[in-house]
Amino acid sequence: MRIPDWLVYAAVLAVIVATLFVLAQGRDGLAVEPFAMARSAYDDSSEPPPLPAPDPFDERVLVQVGDAEDGIGTAFAINKSGAWLTARHVVDGCASVGLAVGDGRLVHVDQIHSSRDSDLALLITDRAPAQISLHLDRELRIGEAGYHVGFPQGRPGEASSHLIARSRLVTRGRYTTEEQVLAWAESDRSEGIEGTLSGMSGGPVFDKNGVVIGVTLAESPRRGRIYTATPDSISQFLEDQGLIAPGTDAHPLGASTYAREADLLRDERAVVKVLCRVSNN
Repeated sequence: MRIPDWLVYAAVLAVIVATLFVLAQGRDGLAVEPFAMARSAYDDSSEPPPLPAPDPFDERVLVQVGDAEDGIGTAFAINKSGAWLTARHVVDGCASVGLAVGDGRLVHVDQIHSSRDSDLALLITDRAPAQISLHLDRELRIGEAGYHVGFPQGRPGEASSHLIARSRLVTRGRYTTEEQVLAWAESDRSEGIEGTLSGMSGGPVFDKNGVVIGVTLAESPRRGRIYTATPDSISQFLEDQGLIAPGTDAHPLGASTYAREADLLRDERAVVKVLCRVSNN
């Protein structure tokens, strides 16, 4: 019995349509799923995973601290009584330390209190014109944004990053410490700032809510990494110094606003340049 031509054509067409539908599903599966996963990982509507607890297998980063020499860093005010946070290596070995507050003015630092356990130091002056709010007791999350403010290469500048992991910062040379730090992947920086971010050490790291969650300590330019003090280290250091940061109003930060907010903080003298002199001669 001869099968009608129209029935053959209909069967062939059905097979072609079915095949195309399966292939289309396969392409959509390959193309759509990664984008959907990427959105879920960074979308503000979904909560990224919390930062894991410290682990013996965390990355170890070696920093060699050489002989003390004249240098530049960053500090920020945590109260209006004149307490400023910075990195220990910025002021260690200095015969005199000053804060550049604009218009050629230099405020002398009366006292320096350095941590024995971390790369942190407290600078004391007679007062501060503004203060920055700290938030040191909240849960950190992988992928959250960080905004680093200071004076890279001695110039006003900032960088943005995303939190990726914990690390251990091992300092050797002029002094020896080993501490837990946070590792951030740099994602953006000020226009015109190329190469090292040296000079930003001691500067504040803000979260998207505009509160400080870290202090910039070191960088790995080749890997695009920035390392910062953990909230726990900062909290412990301030407790050892008998200080409680009172906090103040904060302004949310984002990719399009953090540079402007950083300029305001420097204009208000809440974030200042640190000048170290190793000799008074």
